[in-house]
Amino acid sequence: MRVSYQWLREYVDVDISPRELAERLTLAGLAVDAVDEPGAGIEKVVTGRILKIEKHPNADKLVVCTVDVGQGEPLQIVTGATNVRAGHVVPVALEGAKLAGGLQIKRSKLRGVESRGMLCSGQELGMETKLLTPEMAHGVLILPENVAVGVDAREVLGLNDAVLELDLTPNRGDALSMVGVAREVAALLNKELKMPNPQPAESEEKIDRQVRVDIQAPDLCRRYVARLIKGIKIGPSPMWLQNRLRAAGVRPINNVVDVTNYVMLELGQPLHAFDYDKINNGHIIVRRAAEGEKTVSLDGVERTLSADMLVIADAAGPVAVAGVMGGQDSEVTEATVNVLIESAYFHPTCVRRTSKGLGLRSESSLRFEKGVDINGCLKAAERAVELIRQLAGGTVVAGVVDNFPRPVTEKTVSLRPWRVNRVLGVDIPRQDIVDIMQRLQFRVQEQGDDLLVTVPTCRPDITGEWDLVEEVARIYGFDRIPETLPFGASTQGRRTPEQQLLWEIRDVMTACGFYETVTYSFVHPRIFDLMNLPADSPFRNAVRLQNPLSEEQSVMRTVLVPSLLEVLQRNLHRQVQYGALFEIARVFYPVEGQALPEEVPVLAAVAVGQRPRTWNQPALPMDFFFMKGVAEQLLASLGFTETVFARHQDPSFHPGRCARIEINGQLLGVVGELHPDVIENYELSQRAVALKLDLRQLILVKRPIKQYRGLPKFPLVERDLAVLVKQEVLAAELLSVIKKAGGNLLKHADIFDVYQGSQVPEGYKSVAISMVFQAPDRTLTDEEINDKMQRITNSLTAQTGAVLRQ
Repeated sequence: MRVSYQWLREYVDVDISPRELAERLTLAGLAVDAVDEPGAGIEKVVTGRILKIEKHPNADKLVVCTVDVGQGEPLQIVTGATNVRAGHVVPVALEGAKLAGGLQIKRSKLRGVESRGMLCSGQELGMETKLLTPEMAHGVLILPENVAVGVDAREVLGLNDAVLELDLTPNRGDALSMVGVAREVAALLNKELKMPNPQPAESEEKIDRQVRVDIQAPDLCRRYVARLIKGIKIGPSPMWLQNRLRAAGVRPINNVVDVTNYVMLELGQPLHAFDYDKINNGHIIVRRAAEGEKTVSLDGVERTLSADMLVIADAAGPVAVAGVMGGQDSEVTEATVNVLIESAYFHPTCVRRTSKGLGLRSESSLRFEKGVDINGCLKAAERAVELIRQLAGGTVVAGVVDNFPRPVTEKTVSLRPWRVNRVLGVDIPRQDIVDIMQRLQFRVQEQGDDLLVTVPTCRPDITGEWDLVEEVARIYGFDRIPETLPFGASTQGRRTPEQQLLWEIRDVMTACGFYETVTYSFVHPRIFDLMNLPADSPFRNAVRLQNPLSEEQSVMRTVLVPSLLEVLQRNLHRQVQYGALFEIARVFYPVEGQALPEEVPVLAAVAVGQRPRTWNQPALPMDFFFMKGVAEQLLASLGFTETVFARHQDPSFHPGRCARIEINGQLLGVVGELHPDVIENYELSQRAVALKLDLRQLILVKRPIKQYRGLPKFPLVERDLAVLVKQEVLAAELLSVIKKAGGNLLKHADIFDVYQGSQVPEGYKSVAISMVFQAPDRTLTDEEINDKMQRITNSLTAQTGAVLRQ
């Protein structure tokens, strides 16, 4: 909503600057985004009358004008404009003038002829071309003949104004009008509100037999007012009206249409003007459109209507789309003599649906969508015919057609002053609260300790006492409400154990060099084929959307790894050869007999390529062992030290490079290299590895409590052991046997080498293990270490068949 400061002062005696007013309105809840001063920086531009025009002696495309600017001797000005004629009144930039954009005018010679100024176009004065009338949009601005000479052009064109751009909330449709904003300003400044009081002079001719209105859809049109004015003359609007429309962002058209737009901007009630002679028998029918019915709107486009749209029709068919746009067959043209004015209330939802369905959005539909004052229809029609009679002549036919099946009365809300002070934390006297209500044009009656507040129908956003409390706070001033500290019982904010676990997982994964991603929960069904899932896989049982945006997002995902692979694929296509990504999100499993699926939190990670070298680490291939190390690091950081990795078969993973992850016999997830078919399906140029963890199961596993101990005082002892063992024996089995046999004195055991070659019998492998022993209370002796080593060797031989390598 654009509010002209000069126009606003017709309704309220505003005695503060536009910028101060903008601040006051913003603090009161009507946010002002900007204050535009269109004439700022323009100097020494006046009106002038062209006395004569002569051809330029040295240029075919230039003319020499003699212009009277009301300052003594006429000026000689050279111009290339082709639309000027002798007698035209135009804006003239004098010597030393400043125009929009900082252009300065100096005395100059054009092809040998002296020019003492410049004839100005609208663009040179900072005016928007789209808001100018057709005759003013091209070339030099041609002003009305009755404009005085030598007057400041900014005043004539309304450029000495300030325009406030309001960003209104959806509930404040009442502020989409000059009177609505003026009502707020009057309340804020405690000034008198001067409302227009139309009283059009009428002829003796009656409207009864000339106009008839039937409302066949009273649920969509609750009131329809029609007035008739005859014998008008279509022409341009006076400058004051054009200036106000342009300030509000509306292009002037002609005096009748401009009046309807002016009243809409002034009172907030959209109007429409019909050429009365084009309405069949003057009979207006407000009805639902027939399915597939067509009409040609004012923009010349044929529109196809649906049955949920409302139209204004006569016996021959639609003449307008209700609340959105008029029809071409009944529009006001230069030949129009008799005009029928429509002022109605259309259901906001219907107008919104129609506007969206037709792709038409207008100033009228914007106001109908937010809800107009149903009791303001008649006043708007009266105001329009009064102005049309003044600007276009004609006579107003006596009487009005007002089809109002169910009149709406003003609602009354009870307000408790003590409650106002309790909620706001202030001590506003009772009389001040009454005064604020009355300043907002609310009527107040005393009822014991309470107040009965009658709210006008122009404020449909006021529904209860809490809304009136807000009104008191706005007008009283939010900045006057003292700051107070909260009181009462308080609790310390902290994360739940589940939230803390997820944050720790994020920290570890990012520390391992992974980037977190966020992908859509909706996926394409083909991901199950891309991931090599068999036809009977339970993961294919996905929730299908009833109204998907596209087939690409038609089911809810049951697996998370494909979403990350799509990101990797997109990056690799853009020459990003390295990628390590993870995501913590939910997958969705349908539950038989339940409307909603089961949501399971999971962690997925994928990596491809080779991790770049850093200052303290060499380049590292992103293979199975890398991802397994990430999984071990993650689980160890969370406190899970008894993690087991065992061989596993998963159709999405390489059959020989895949392991399941278990804790206390509970399957938590899978880690491994992706199946070659999956890599090919996602067009990855190299091997990729993945990790998936069921965080729901991880949350259920009881995390060990961290215990902190002092640094050991006694030295550690390192021993290495090399054994020969059959190839099918897993390294994890060896480590499990060693840790059990080593007891409390064994602190660490790691495999650092696996060898198969000419020095090892066929079917066997050589495994080298590094072990660290340490006691918290003494220095270990050789006898103790040797005893532990012997126990470990015997256990390996007995349980795995391993023998010491000689």
